[in-house]
Amino acid sequence: MSDMEEELVRGVIRNLSRLIILWILKQKSLSGYSVLKEMQRITEQKFHPGIVYPLLYELEDEMFITGEWGRKRKRRIKSYTITEKGIELLNHLHRLFEFPMKEILQDFLSDKNP
Repeated sequence: MSDMEEELVRGVIRNLSRLIILWILKQKSLSGYSVLKEMQRITEQKFHPGIVYPLLYELEDEMFITGEWGRKRKRRIKSYTITEKGIELLNHLHRLFEFPMKEILQDFLSDKNP
């Protein structure tokens, strides 16, 4: 893949990162580290903690997610959960992608394209 192609892929994923985080947390509550690992698994891209944690803090500040401190063995771990406001945002984004973007995405993801 060329440098320009790699940058385009990274840019698309970076711009969808908040959506990806909300979608992950809709499935179940997770620690920040687990969110990071799940993002890497889903996108097959490497995410640096310096990218993911500020997004988690931003989503928490905007009350789209909540974080609760707990203990796992002797370590303090913050577990993140999506809020009702976060679910409403996901639903809004779903409607955006379902109607205006649906035809574009379906064509892009169809077997017609390489």
